[in-house]
Amino acid sequence: MSDGAIHLLVGTTKGAFVLDGDVDRTRWSVRGPYCGGWTINHVVGDPATGTLWAGGGGDWSGAGVWRSPDLGRTWEPTKLTTGELDRWAAEEPDFAESLGWTDQVAPFGEDFSQVWSLGRAGDRLYAGTKPASLLVSDDDGGTWAKVKGLTDHPSAQEWSPGAAGLVLHTIVADPQDPERMWVGISAAGVFATEDGGVTWERRNDLADPADGEGNSHPAAASDGHTGFCVHHLERAAGQDGLLYQQNHHGVWRSEDGGLSWRDVTAGLPSTFGFPLQVHPRDGRTLWTVPLNGDTEGRYPP
Repeated sequence: MSDGAIHLLVGTTKGAFVLDGDVDRTRWSVRGPYCGGWTINHVVGDPATGTLWAGGGGDWSGAGVWRSPDLGRTWEPTKLTTGELDRWAAEEPDFAESLGWTDQVAPFGEDFSQVWSLGRAGDRLYAGTKPASLLVSDDDGGTWAKVKGLTDHPSAQEWSPGAAGLVLHTIVADPQDPERMWVGISAAGVFATEDGGVTWERRNDLADPADGEGNSHPAAASDGHTGFCVHHLERAAGQDGLLYQQNHHGVWRSEDGGLSWRDVTAGLPSTFGFPLQVHPRDGRTLWTVPLNGDTEGRYPP
């Protein structure tokens, strides 16, 4: 960040936290919880300005994005949808007064319950929601609009929810070209845009179609596709077109921006998992946390 220190941004079901560390990471202090005790699914920051954004919400609060201009010391919410709290408070003035509730404009009504992911592409801020839609803001999170090119994608009627619902959980931008982005939706797959979100292409094709044939699991690769239940998506820094995904049935690598995917699960103790991270300087080094399987308990083997 611009102050020269190390800041670890953490989202939890009790709000956002900021862990401040010295440059050699030997001492840490914890600040928080922030964001009014909301469930926070993702926190991102702008290293140049120290501005932070936190996305979250739920059935009770509705969805929103919180913004901090000062590395998390103060926060202001932008409410996007309404929740049970708003309906209850609107009907019970005494309850509303006890909470200090005021009627706020929620531009998306009850369209979605949570913000699950945030991403920065050039001067634009993006948010992925549950149920899956992609939002964009041109004023640092003050106002938002739906990215209709994805919302109205011809395949949208085929999207089906995973166990956690239909979630747009990953937003990946090309730092050299803000018009170029990828998103991951469970369970709809990987989508890419080359024109800043005007048009989107579904990118789930196998590089080796025969490798995925014959597996009976409904989320496994088949019919020439990786399987649409992608769990996480990452881009390798400094290597154009190199992407990785952990999906419901393995870890996969693409050398061509997601146009084709190759299974690289061999050597892992299982095919199932969620977290995935590429080394910030070595795009061929990847971390994942395997879980023992879909129906076996979902814990590390």
